[in-house]
Amino acid sequence: MFDSLMQVFRDLAGASEDSEVFSDSDLRVATAALLVHLMSIDGVIDDNETEEIRKVLKKHYSLTDSETAELIDFASKCDEESVDLYKFTSVLKRELDEDGRIKIIEMMWQLVFADGQIHEFEDNLVWRVSELLGVSRRDRIRMRQHVQAQIEKEAE
Repeated sequence: MFDSLMQVFRDLAGASEDSEVFSDSDLRVATAALLVHLMSIDGVIDDNETEEIRKVLKKHYSLTDSETAELIDFASKCDEESVDLYKFTSVLKRELDEDGRIKIIEMMWQLVFADGQIHEFEDNLVWRVSELLGVSRRDRIRMRQHVQAQIEKEAE
């Protein structure tokens, strides 16, 4: 199922097998790989999550639709090849200041809430990434509450 989802992104982007825009050390790839991992960790990828990951990455990095699709495709391959989260969090910790790292956690919460439910694996992954990025418990919870409040406001 995940492979078919990635094929849709590749088809939309007309992406080739090797990315000419993104590299392993790109913070956009590190972010996208964490989000791809988060999206698939509960074993279910639904349309809301797929749309949310595209929306979040496109907006945050000012990408076109095809660039977003290529980023997700490349990040998916990186995630599949990775044995741990450190490969991605080390790039983000090195490249981003505290506010930037907190923004990554906010993006993760946006994806967690996309399907309307929080799975314990998703919650645990956000916690682990927060720890690896040096984001405090207070900021992690604040971002969760912030995203939850935004969703509730939009639902009204």
